[in-house]
Amino acid sequence: MLYAITPAAMLILILILNWELLANYGFFEKKQDTQNVVHVRYNWFLLASCSYLIVDMTWSLLYAHKEVQAFFPFIYYLTDLYFIFMLLTMLTWTRYMVAYLNKGGRSSRVLVYIVWALCIIGVVCLILNRFYHLMFSYNEKNEYIGEVGRNVSFLLQIVFYEAITTYMIYVANNSNGRQKFRYKVVAATSMVQGIFLTFQIIYALFPCYAVGLLIGISMIHTFVQSGAKKDKEIRDNIAYAMAEDYEAIFYIDLESGEYMTFSKTKKFMSMNIMTLGKDFFKEALEGITKTTYPGDLEYAKQFYNKETLLKFLENRTSFSFKYRVLINNEPRYFLFTVMRDKNLQYIIFYEKDIEDELKAERTQKENQRKTITFAQIAESLATNYDLIYYVDITNSSYVCYQSNEIFGQLEVNKAGEDFFGGSLSNIQKLVHEQDREKLAEFITKENMIATMENHKNCSVNYRMIVSGKVQYTRMTVRKSSDNTHFIIGVENVDDEIKKERKRLRELKTEKELARRDELTGVKNKTAYKELEQSVQENMDNGLDYLSFALVVCDANNLKQINDSHGHNAGDEYIRASANLLCNIFVHSPVFRVGGDEFVVFLRGNDYFYRDELMEKLRNLVLENKQRGIGVTLASGIAEYNSETDNFVSDIFNRADKEMYEDKKKLKSL
Repeated sequence: MLYAITPAAMLILILILNWELLANYGFFEKKQDTQNVVHVRYNWFLLASCSYLIVDMTWSLLYAHKEVQAFFPFIYYLTDLYFIFMLLTMLTWTRYMVAYLNKGGRSSRVLVYIVWALCIIGVVCLILNRFYHLMFSYNEKNEYIGEVGRNVSFLLQIVFYEAITTYMIYVANNSNGRQKFRYKVVAATSMVQGIFLTFQIIYALFPCYAVGLLIGISMIHTFVQSGAKKDKEIRDNIAYAMAEDYEAIFYIDLESGEYMTFSKTKKFMSMNIMTLGKDFFKEALEGITKTTYPGDLEYAKQFYNKETLLKFLENRTSFSFKYRVLINNEPRYFLFTVMRDKNLQYIIFYEKDIEDELKAERTQKENQRKTITFAQIAESLATNYDLIYYVDITNSSYVCYQSNEIFGQLEVNKAGEDFFGGSLSNIQKLVHEQDREKLAEFITKENMIATMENHKNCSVNYRMIVSGKVQYTRMTVRKSSDNTHFIIGVENVDDEIKKERKRLRELKTEKELARRDELTGVKNKTAYKELEQSVQENMDNGLDYLSFALVVCDANNLKQINDSHGHNAGDEYIRASANLLCNIFVHSPVFRVGGDEFVVFLRGNDYFYRDELMEKLRNLVLENKQRGIGVTLASGIAEYNSETDNFVSDIFNRADKEMYEDKKKLKSL
């Protein structure tokens, strides 16, 4: 019974020490994640060790009653399992050690081959033990007897443990820092297991090897696993510290697309992007559609494609790009930097608001503060607001003024000692329930003080319940010229907001129709001019624009078709031309800029494979011309050169010139 208590206590202690590791990583490896492989393999070692302890404990309980003949078959089978799980602890320990070293060299492979050979030999000997007592036997009193094969097996395991101890010491001596110490701990653990296996030879009926496992696992938990956990906490703290200088930092697994986000800025969190995610490229592409300035959206989309990012990261560790992001419906320039790790398993994606920096570089500050009295402010505000509150910043006392619509002056409506406390109380009674939380966050002294440090004014729209009906209201906050008071105006904007919403809905529909070519369904000349203007603005501002190219195409024989077969046939010919271009340049927008003229804005994968795509287009055109059916398009292409091109029109003209050369060749065939 005393024998059984020892492995039972060890089993409980091992599970307590390593339960978090077992629960977090389980037993399934993610091959692309080195740290995951190390933890999973260590969990397999723990599983083998716990199984060994369970077998050892069960064997000792039954062996204490060996005189009961019914127990003997179980005692015998448990003895087999005892040796099998002992071998498995050696096998799983070696595989963990190799993964921990993260070395795929010959020495590591030799160690794995040797341990597999020892395990296979051990299992074969246990099978033969049924017929020849190589490993162990039991006498007529059911007493355990260790045979020569047992000692030989233990000695081979001891030699192997000493070999991997020597190997680990060699690796440790060629390392430095905390990693050197941890390698030595792993070496010491191997040595401990070998030493206690030696004791097991001498004291066959004592759980010596179990004690060695407990000591080794405790050493790994204390000096290796805990140290690695502390290192991870340090890395996380560093990441969060770096995030202070950026709007957000994304850490992305290239294989699975899973990512973590480090961010502490209110500005970024207002963009509704989660801190954890499953597919960065899919979720980010959906997110930028809502948050990117419309003029830069086509440009921005190119960067949220894994293949495109990897192309730009070839032969370099990072690259950057800029575009405008909508923050509270205001466009601000953001700088995006992409970095890769040395194994290209992860990429780090930084984003930073540089709007203020760009403004500082482009313009000089010319604002001059003017000192004006509260009376002057009151006169200018009297006709614009229904109520005006004059709030003392220090003690929160206030005076409420109401507009006199007849004389355009302010009259005192009421006064109080605590504007902020009274407002929070009134919110629950007067404000629409869906807007209460938003207004409560806005109407705090701390928020107003913080906001006014960088802004001249701030406002919030919310809904009030007036006579049982919803009324849109706006609250606007300014500071007095001497910075001692808040001037808070409240106005009814119900008609204004409803009209604006209706106008935006109508405008959105009109803009979509205005940018679409009615005949072909591709984008029209207006859409192309908007894209050209957006690209030109970025070039003028000195932004590093992505590589792109323009393809200019002209449909041959359109006049002849119109004259011979009518304009319906001509329209069909133009539609077929547009379909041909859309089917070839599937990742790029196609524009119809004239009756039979088209422009394609090549980007992303289409740009990288432009030569193959142009060859495909021209081969199809030649085939159509030879057969006398289908579309015949003359085409030309020109790439953007950041060193020589100052205007988008320069690129268009080169492509147009090449298109006319191609048109001459087609006519001569």
